[in-house]
Amino acid sequence: MSEYEKAMRPEDLTRLFVERSNAGDAAGVAALYEEDAVMAYPPGDVTVGREAIRALWEKVLANAPRFEPEPPLPTLVSGDVALTSTPPRDGAGARAQVVRRQPDGSWLRVLDQPEFVRPAS
Repeated sequence: MSEYEKAMRPEDLTRLFVERSNAGDAAGVAALYEEDAVMAYPPGDVTVGREAIRALWEKVLANAPRFEPEPPLPTLVSGDVALTSTPPRDGAGARAQVVRRQPDGSWLRVLDQPEFVRPAS
């Protein structure tokens, strides 16, 4: 993991996610997550652990999707934990991540909710 740029601010994680995804780098995307992180993706399911996240992104990135940066909402920070979020450009709700400061001062994702789906009425 040391070959990758580290997120020194919680907001850096979103930028690094877009850069690594657009480069087709599933291992680089997974390096943005703690070892036991939980991602609510694919929709309606969860992916647990950095290795499972890497395997998931290998499949997703095989289709060469293009990600565009989204402007962040204000980050909420409490000590070594922060909540980051962005409103998707497609207007589909929001994306939110809980991130934690690591011993070296960098930040990694712990919980990732990349898509909120409105509950059925």
